[in-house]
Amino acid sequence: MAMPEHKRCLIIFSKAPVAGQVKTRLLPVLSAQQAAHLYRLLLERQVRSALESGCADVELWCSPDCGHEFFRTLQRRYAVTLHRQQGADLGQRMDHALHTVLQRADAAVLVGADIPSLDGDDLCAAFARLEQGDDAVLTPTEDGGYALLGLRRVDTALFEGIRWGSAQVLAQTRRVLGQLGWNWSELEERWDLDRPEDLQRLREAGLPSELSAYARSIAV
Repeated sequence: MAMPEHKRCLIIFSKAPVAGQVKTRLLPVLSAQQAAHLYRLLLERQVRSALESGCADVELWCSPDCGHEFFRTLQRRYAVTLHRQQGADLGQRMDHALHTVLQRADAAVLVGADIPSLDGDDLCAAFARLEQGDDAVLTPTEDGGYALLGLRRVDTALFEGIRWGSAQVLAQTRRVLGQLGWNWSELEERWDLDRPEDLQRLREAGLPSELSAYARSIAV
């Protein structure tokens, strides 16, 4: 697929897959090592899906830095660049990344690594909405957050005073978008992989990948 005329950039927010520091809400039923391995598979699937969609350049924004060997492996294996997240909380890190990227791109979409229900079609649809005139586009999640944030312009107000990790994230973000007076829209709701019961959904999702096979192999 040919690259679009205007610069598009996909930002994938990622954590170093250190046992005991990723997917911790799954630890009651998974070991720390299993959770870390699952996160690796989720992150690699997101990178591969983004690249296969052909809809944007892909950047991996890493926490706490870009030094983990898995980030380096992904950089060697795929056409991605590595960037360090900067900021004291999630909102500040997102704000910094989007401000940085939108200085050199016409449109940016930011996603996390733990949304197996999000695919390349969703990413392309988000960029299409932005190119059709939306200032922002969101993909809601069932838990009251969002899986994707796409922007043509950025305002720090989108990331201040948000109760990150709560069921109020989406509602608070909608309120800010309304206050800004921006044109914005939402894509179809998705589910993320945060709770032990989500593992069963992953097993049943039928994803043709190592991720799905690993989910089926985990005894819960």
